[in-house]
Amino acid sequence: MKRITVHDVAAQAGVSLATVDRVLNGRRGVSEAMSQRVHSTIDRLGFTRDHFAASLATSRRHRFAFILPQPDGNSFMHALHDMVLAQNKLLMTRRIQLGVMTYPAFQATALACILESIDAQQTDGVAVVAVDAPRVRAALEQLQARGVAVITLVSDIASAGATPGRLHCIAIDNVAAGRVAGSLIGRLNARRAGRVAAIAGNLTLRDHSERHLGFSQVIGQEHRPLVLLPPAEGLDDGPATAAIVRRLLDTHADLIGLYSIGAGNRGIIAALEQSGRQHDIVVVGHELTPHTRAALLRGAFDAVLHQSVADEITVAVEALRAAADGDTGHVPAPIRIDIFMRDNV
Repeated sequence: MKRITVHDVAAQAGVSLATVDRVLNGRRGVSEAMSQRVHSTIDRLGFTRDHFAASLATSRRHRFAFILPQPDGNSFMHALHDMVLAQNKLLMTRRIQLGVMTYPAFQATALACILESIDAQQTDGVAVVAVDAPRVRAALEQLQARGVAVITLVSDIASAGATPGRLHCIAIDNVAAGRVAGSLIGRLNARRAGRVAAIAGNLTLRDHSERHLGFSQVIGQEHRPLVLLPPAEGLDDGPATAAIVRRLLDTHADLIGLYSIGAGNRGIIAALEQSGRQHDIVVVGHELTPHTRAALLRGAFDAVLHQSVADEITVAVEALRAAADGDTGHVPAPIRIDIFMRDNV
């Protein structure tokens, strides 16, 4: 049987090859009626797309670098790292190559050095879990100026002006995530008065600072019986975070809420369970890992806000591919905030 091609789809639908390409790639610029006509023709003809053949036809190979913090004891970063490697295997047939580079967590200078060393002749795009610092922003702007597509992943950078230093940020809405955490802790502590604490990894990370902003807004505006303590930083380290929790418990007998903004959750779980107060304090954290899942089931955590690493890597790759192909109209899909409690894990 003759293989159905995009030329057949275009001819049968009465549209140009460019229109078929836009519909297949989900790009804008095609009316709803035209898009439906193309999809109907695809279904009628039984057309299936051969990504490998399409890439061969254009002789394009995309090379994207993912620059991530060293995972160490951070389960979420481990999952992100592993997902990039898994996606690399799947994407090889589409002539897309993914590589991983790592830097010590929170170290802006180390990250900037990696960004400054990237060869624009060997790299089409980078996705970076960013530290928001001037040298990092400058390095990202220089990469874009050299023709490398740049997106931030999980944590964004501040815009220094008209040029933001990146094309897109692939992440949850972190201010909204902080507000959700504030609402959960406030409502689960209804008619109780006491102190609430927030522990970040490092507030130089924009995702952590935005989460704290949203959290403090809701606690301050909507839950006045709760008193928010100054934020603490545990550097996403389990023992350091455990020490912070023990100090909070010793200092504030009226502590009734705790928001874990970053990682270090194993330390929080251990300190709470050792104190015997794990059922007295409402705790909300981030990322559903084996440790936070177990904490939910035991009642040490009350809720976990989660972002899908699979979704983030997929959306990031599509954004980089679109940029490398010159598709300036590409809009990345939003990353959802999932809420897990002991009843739905």
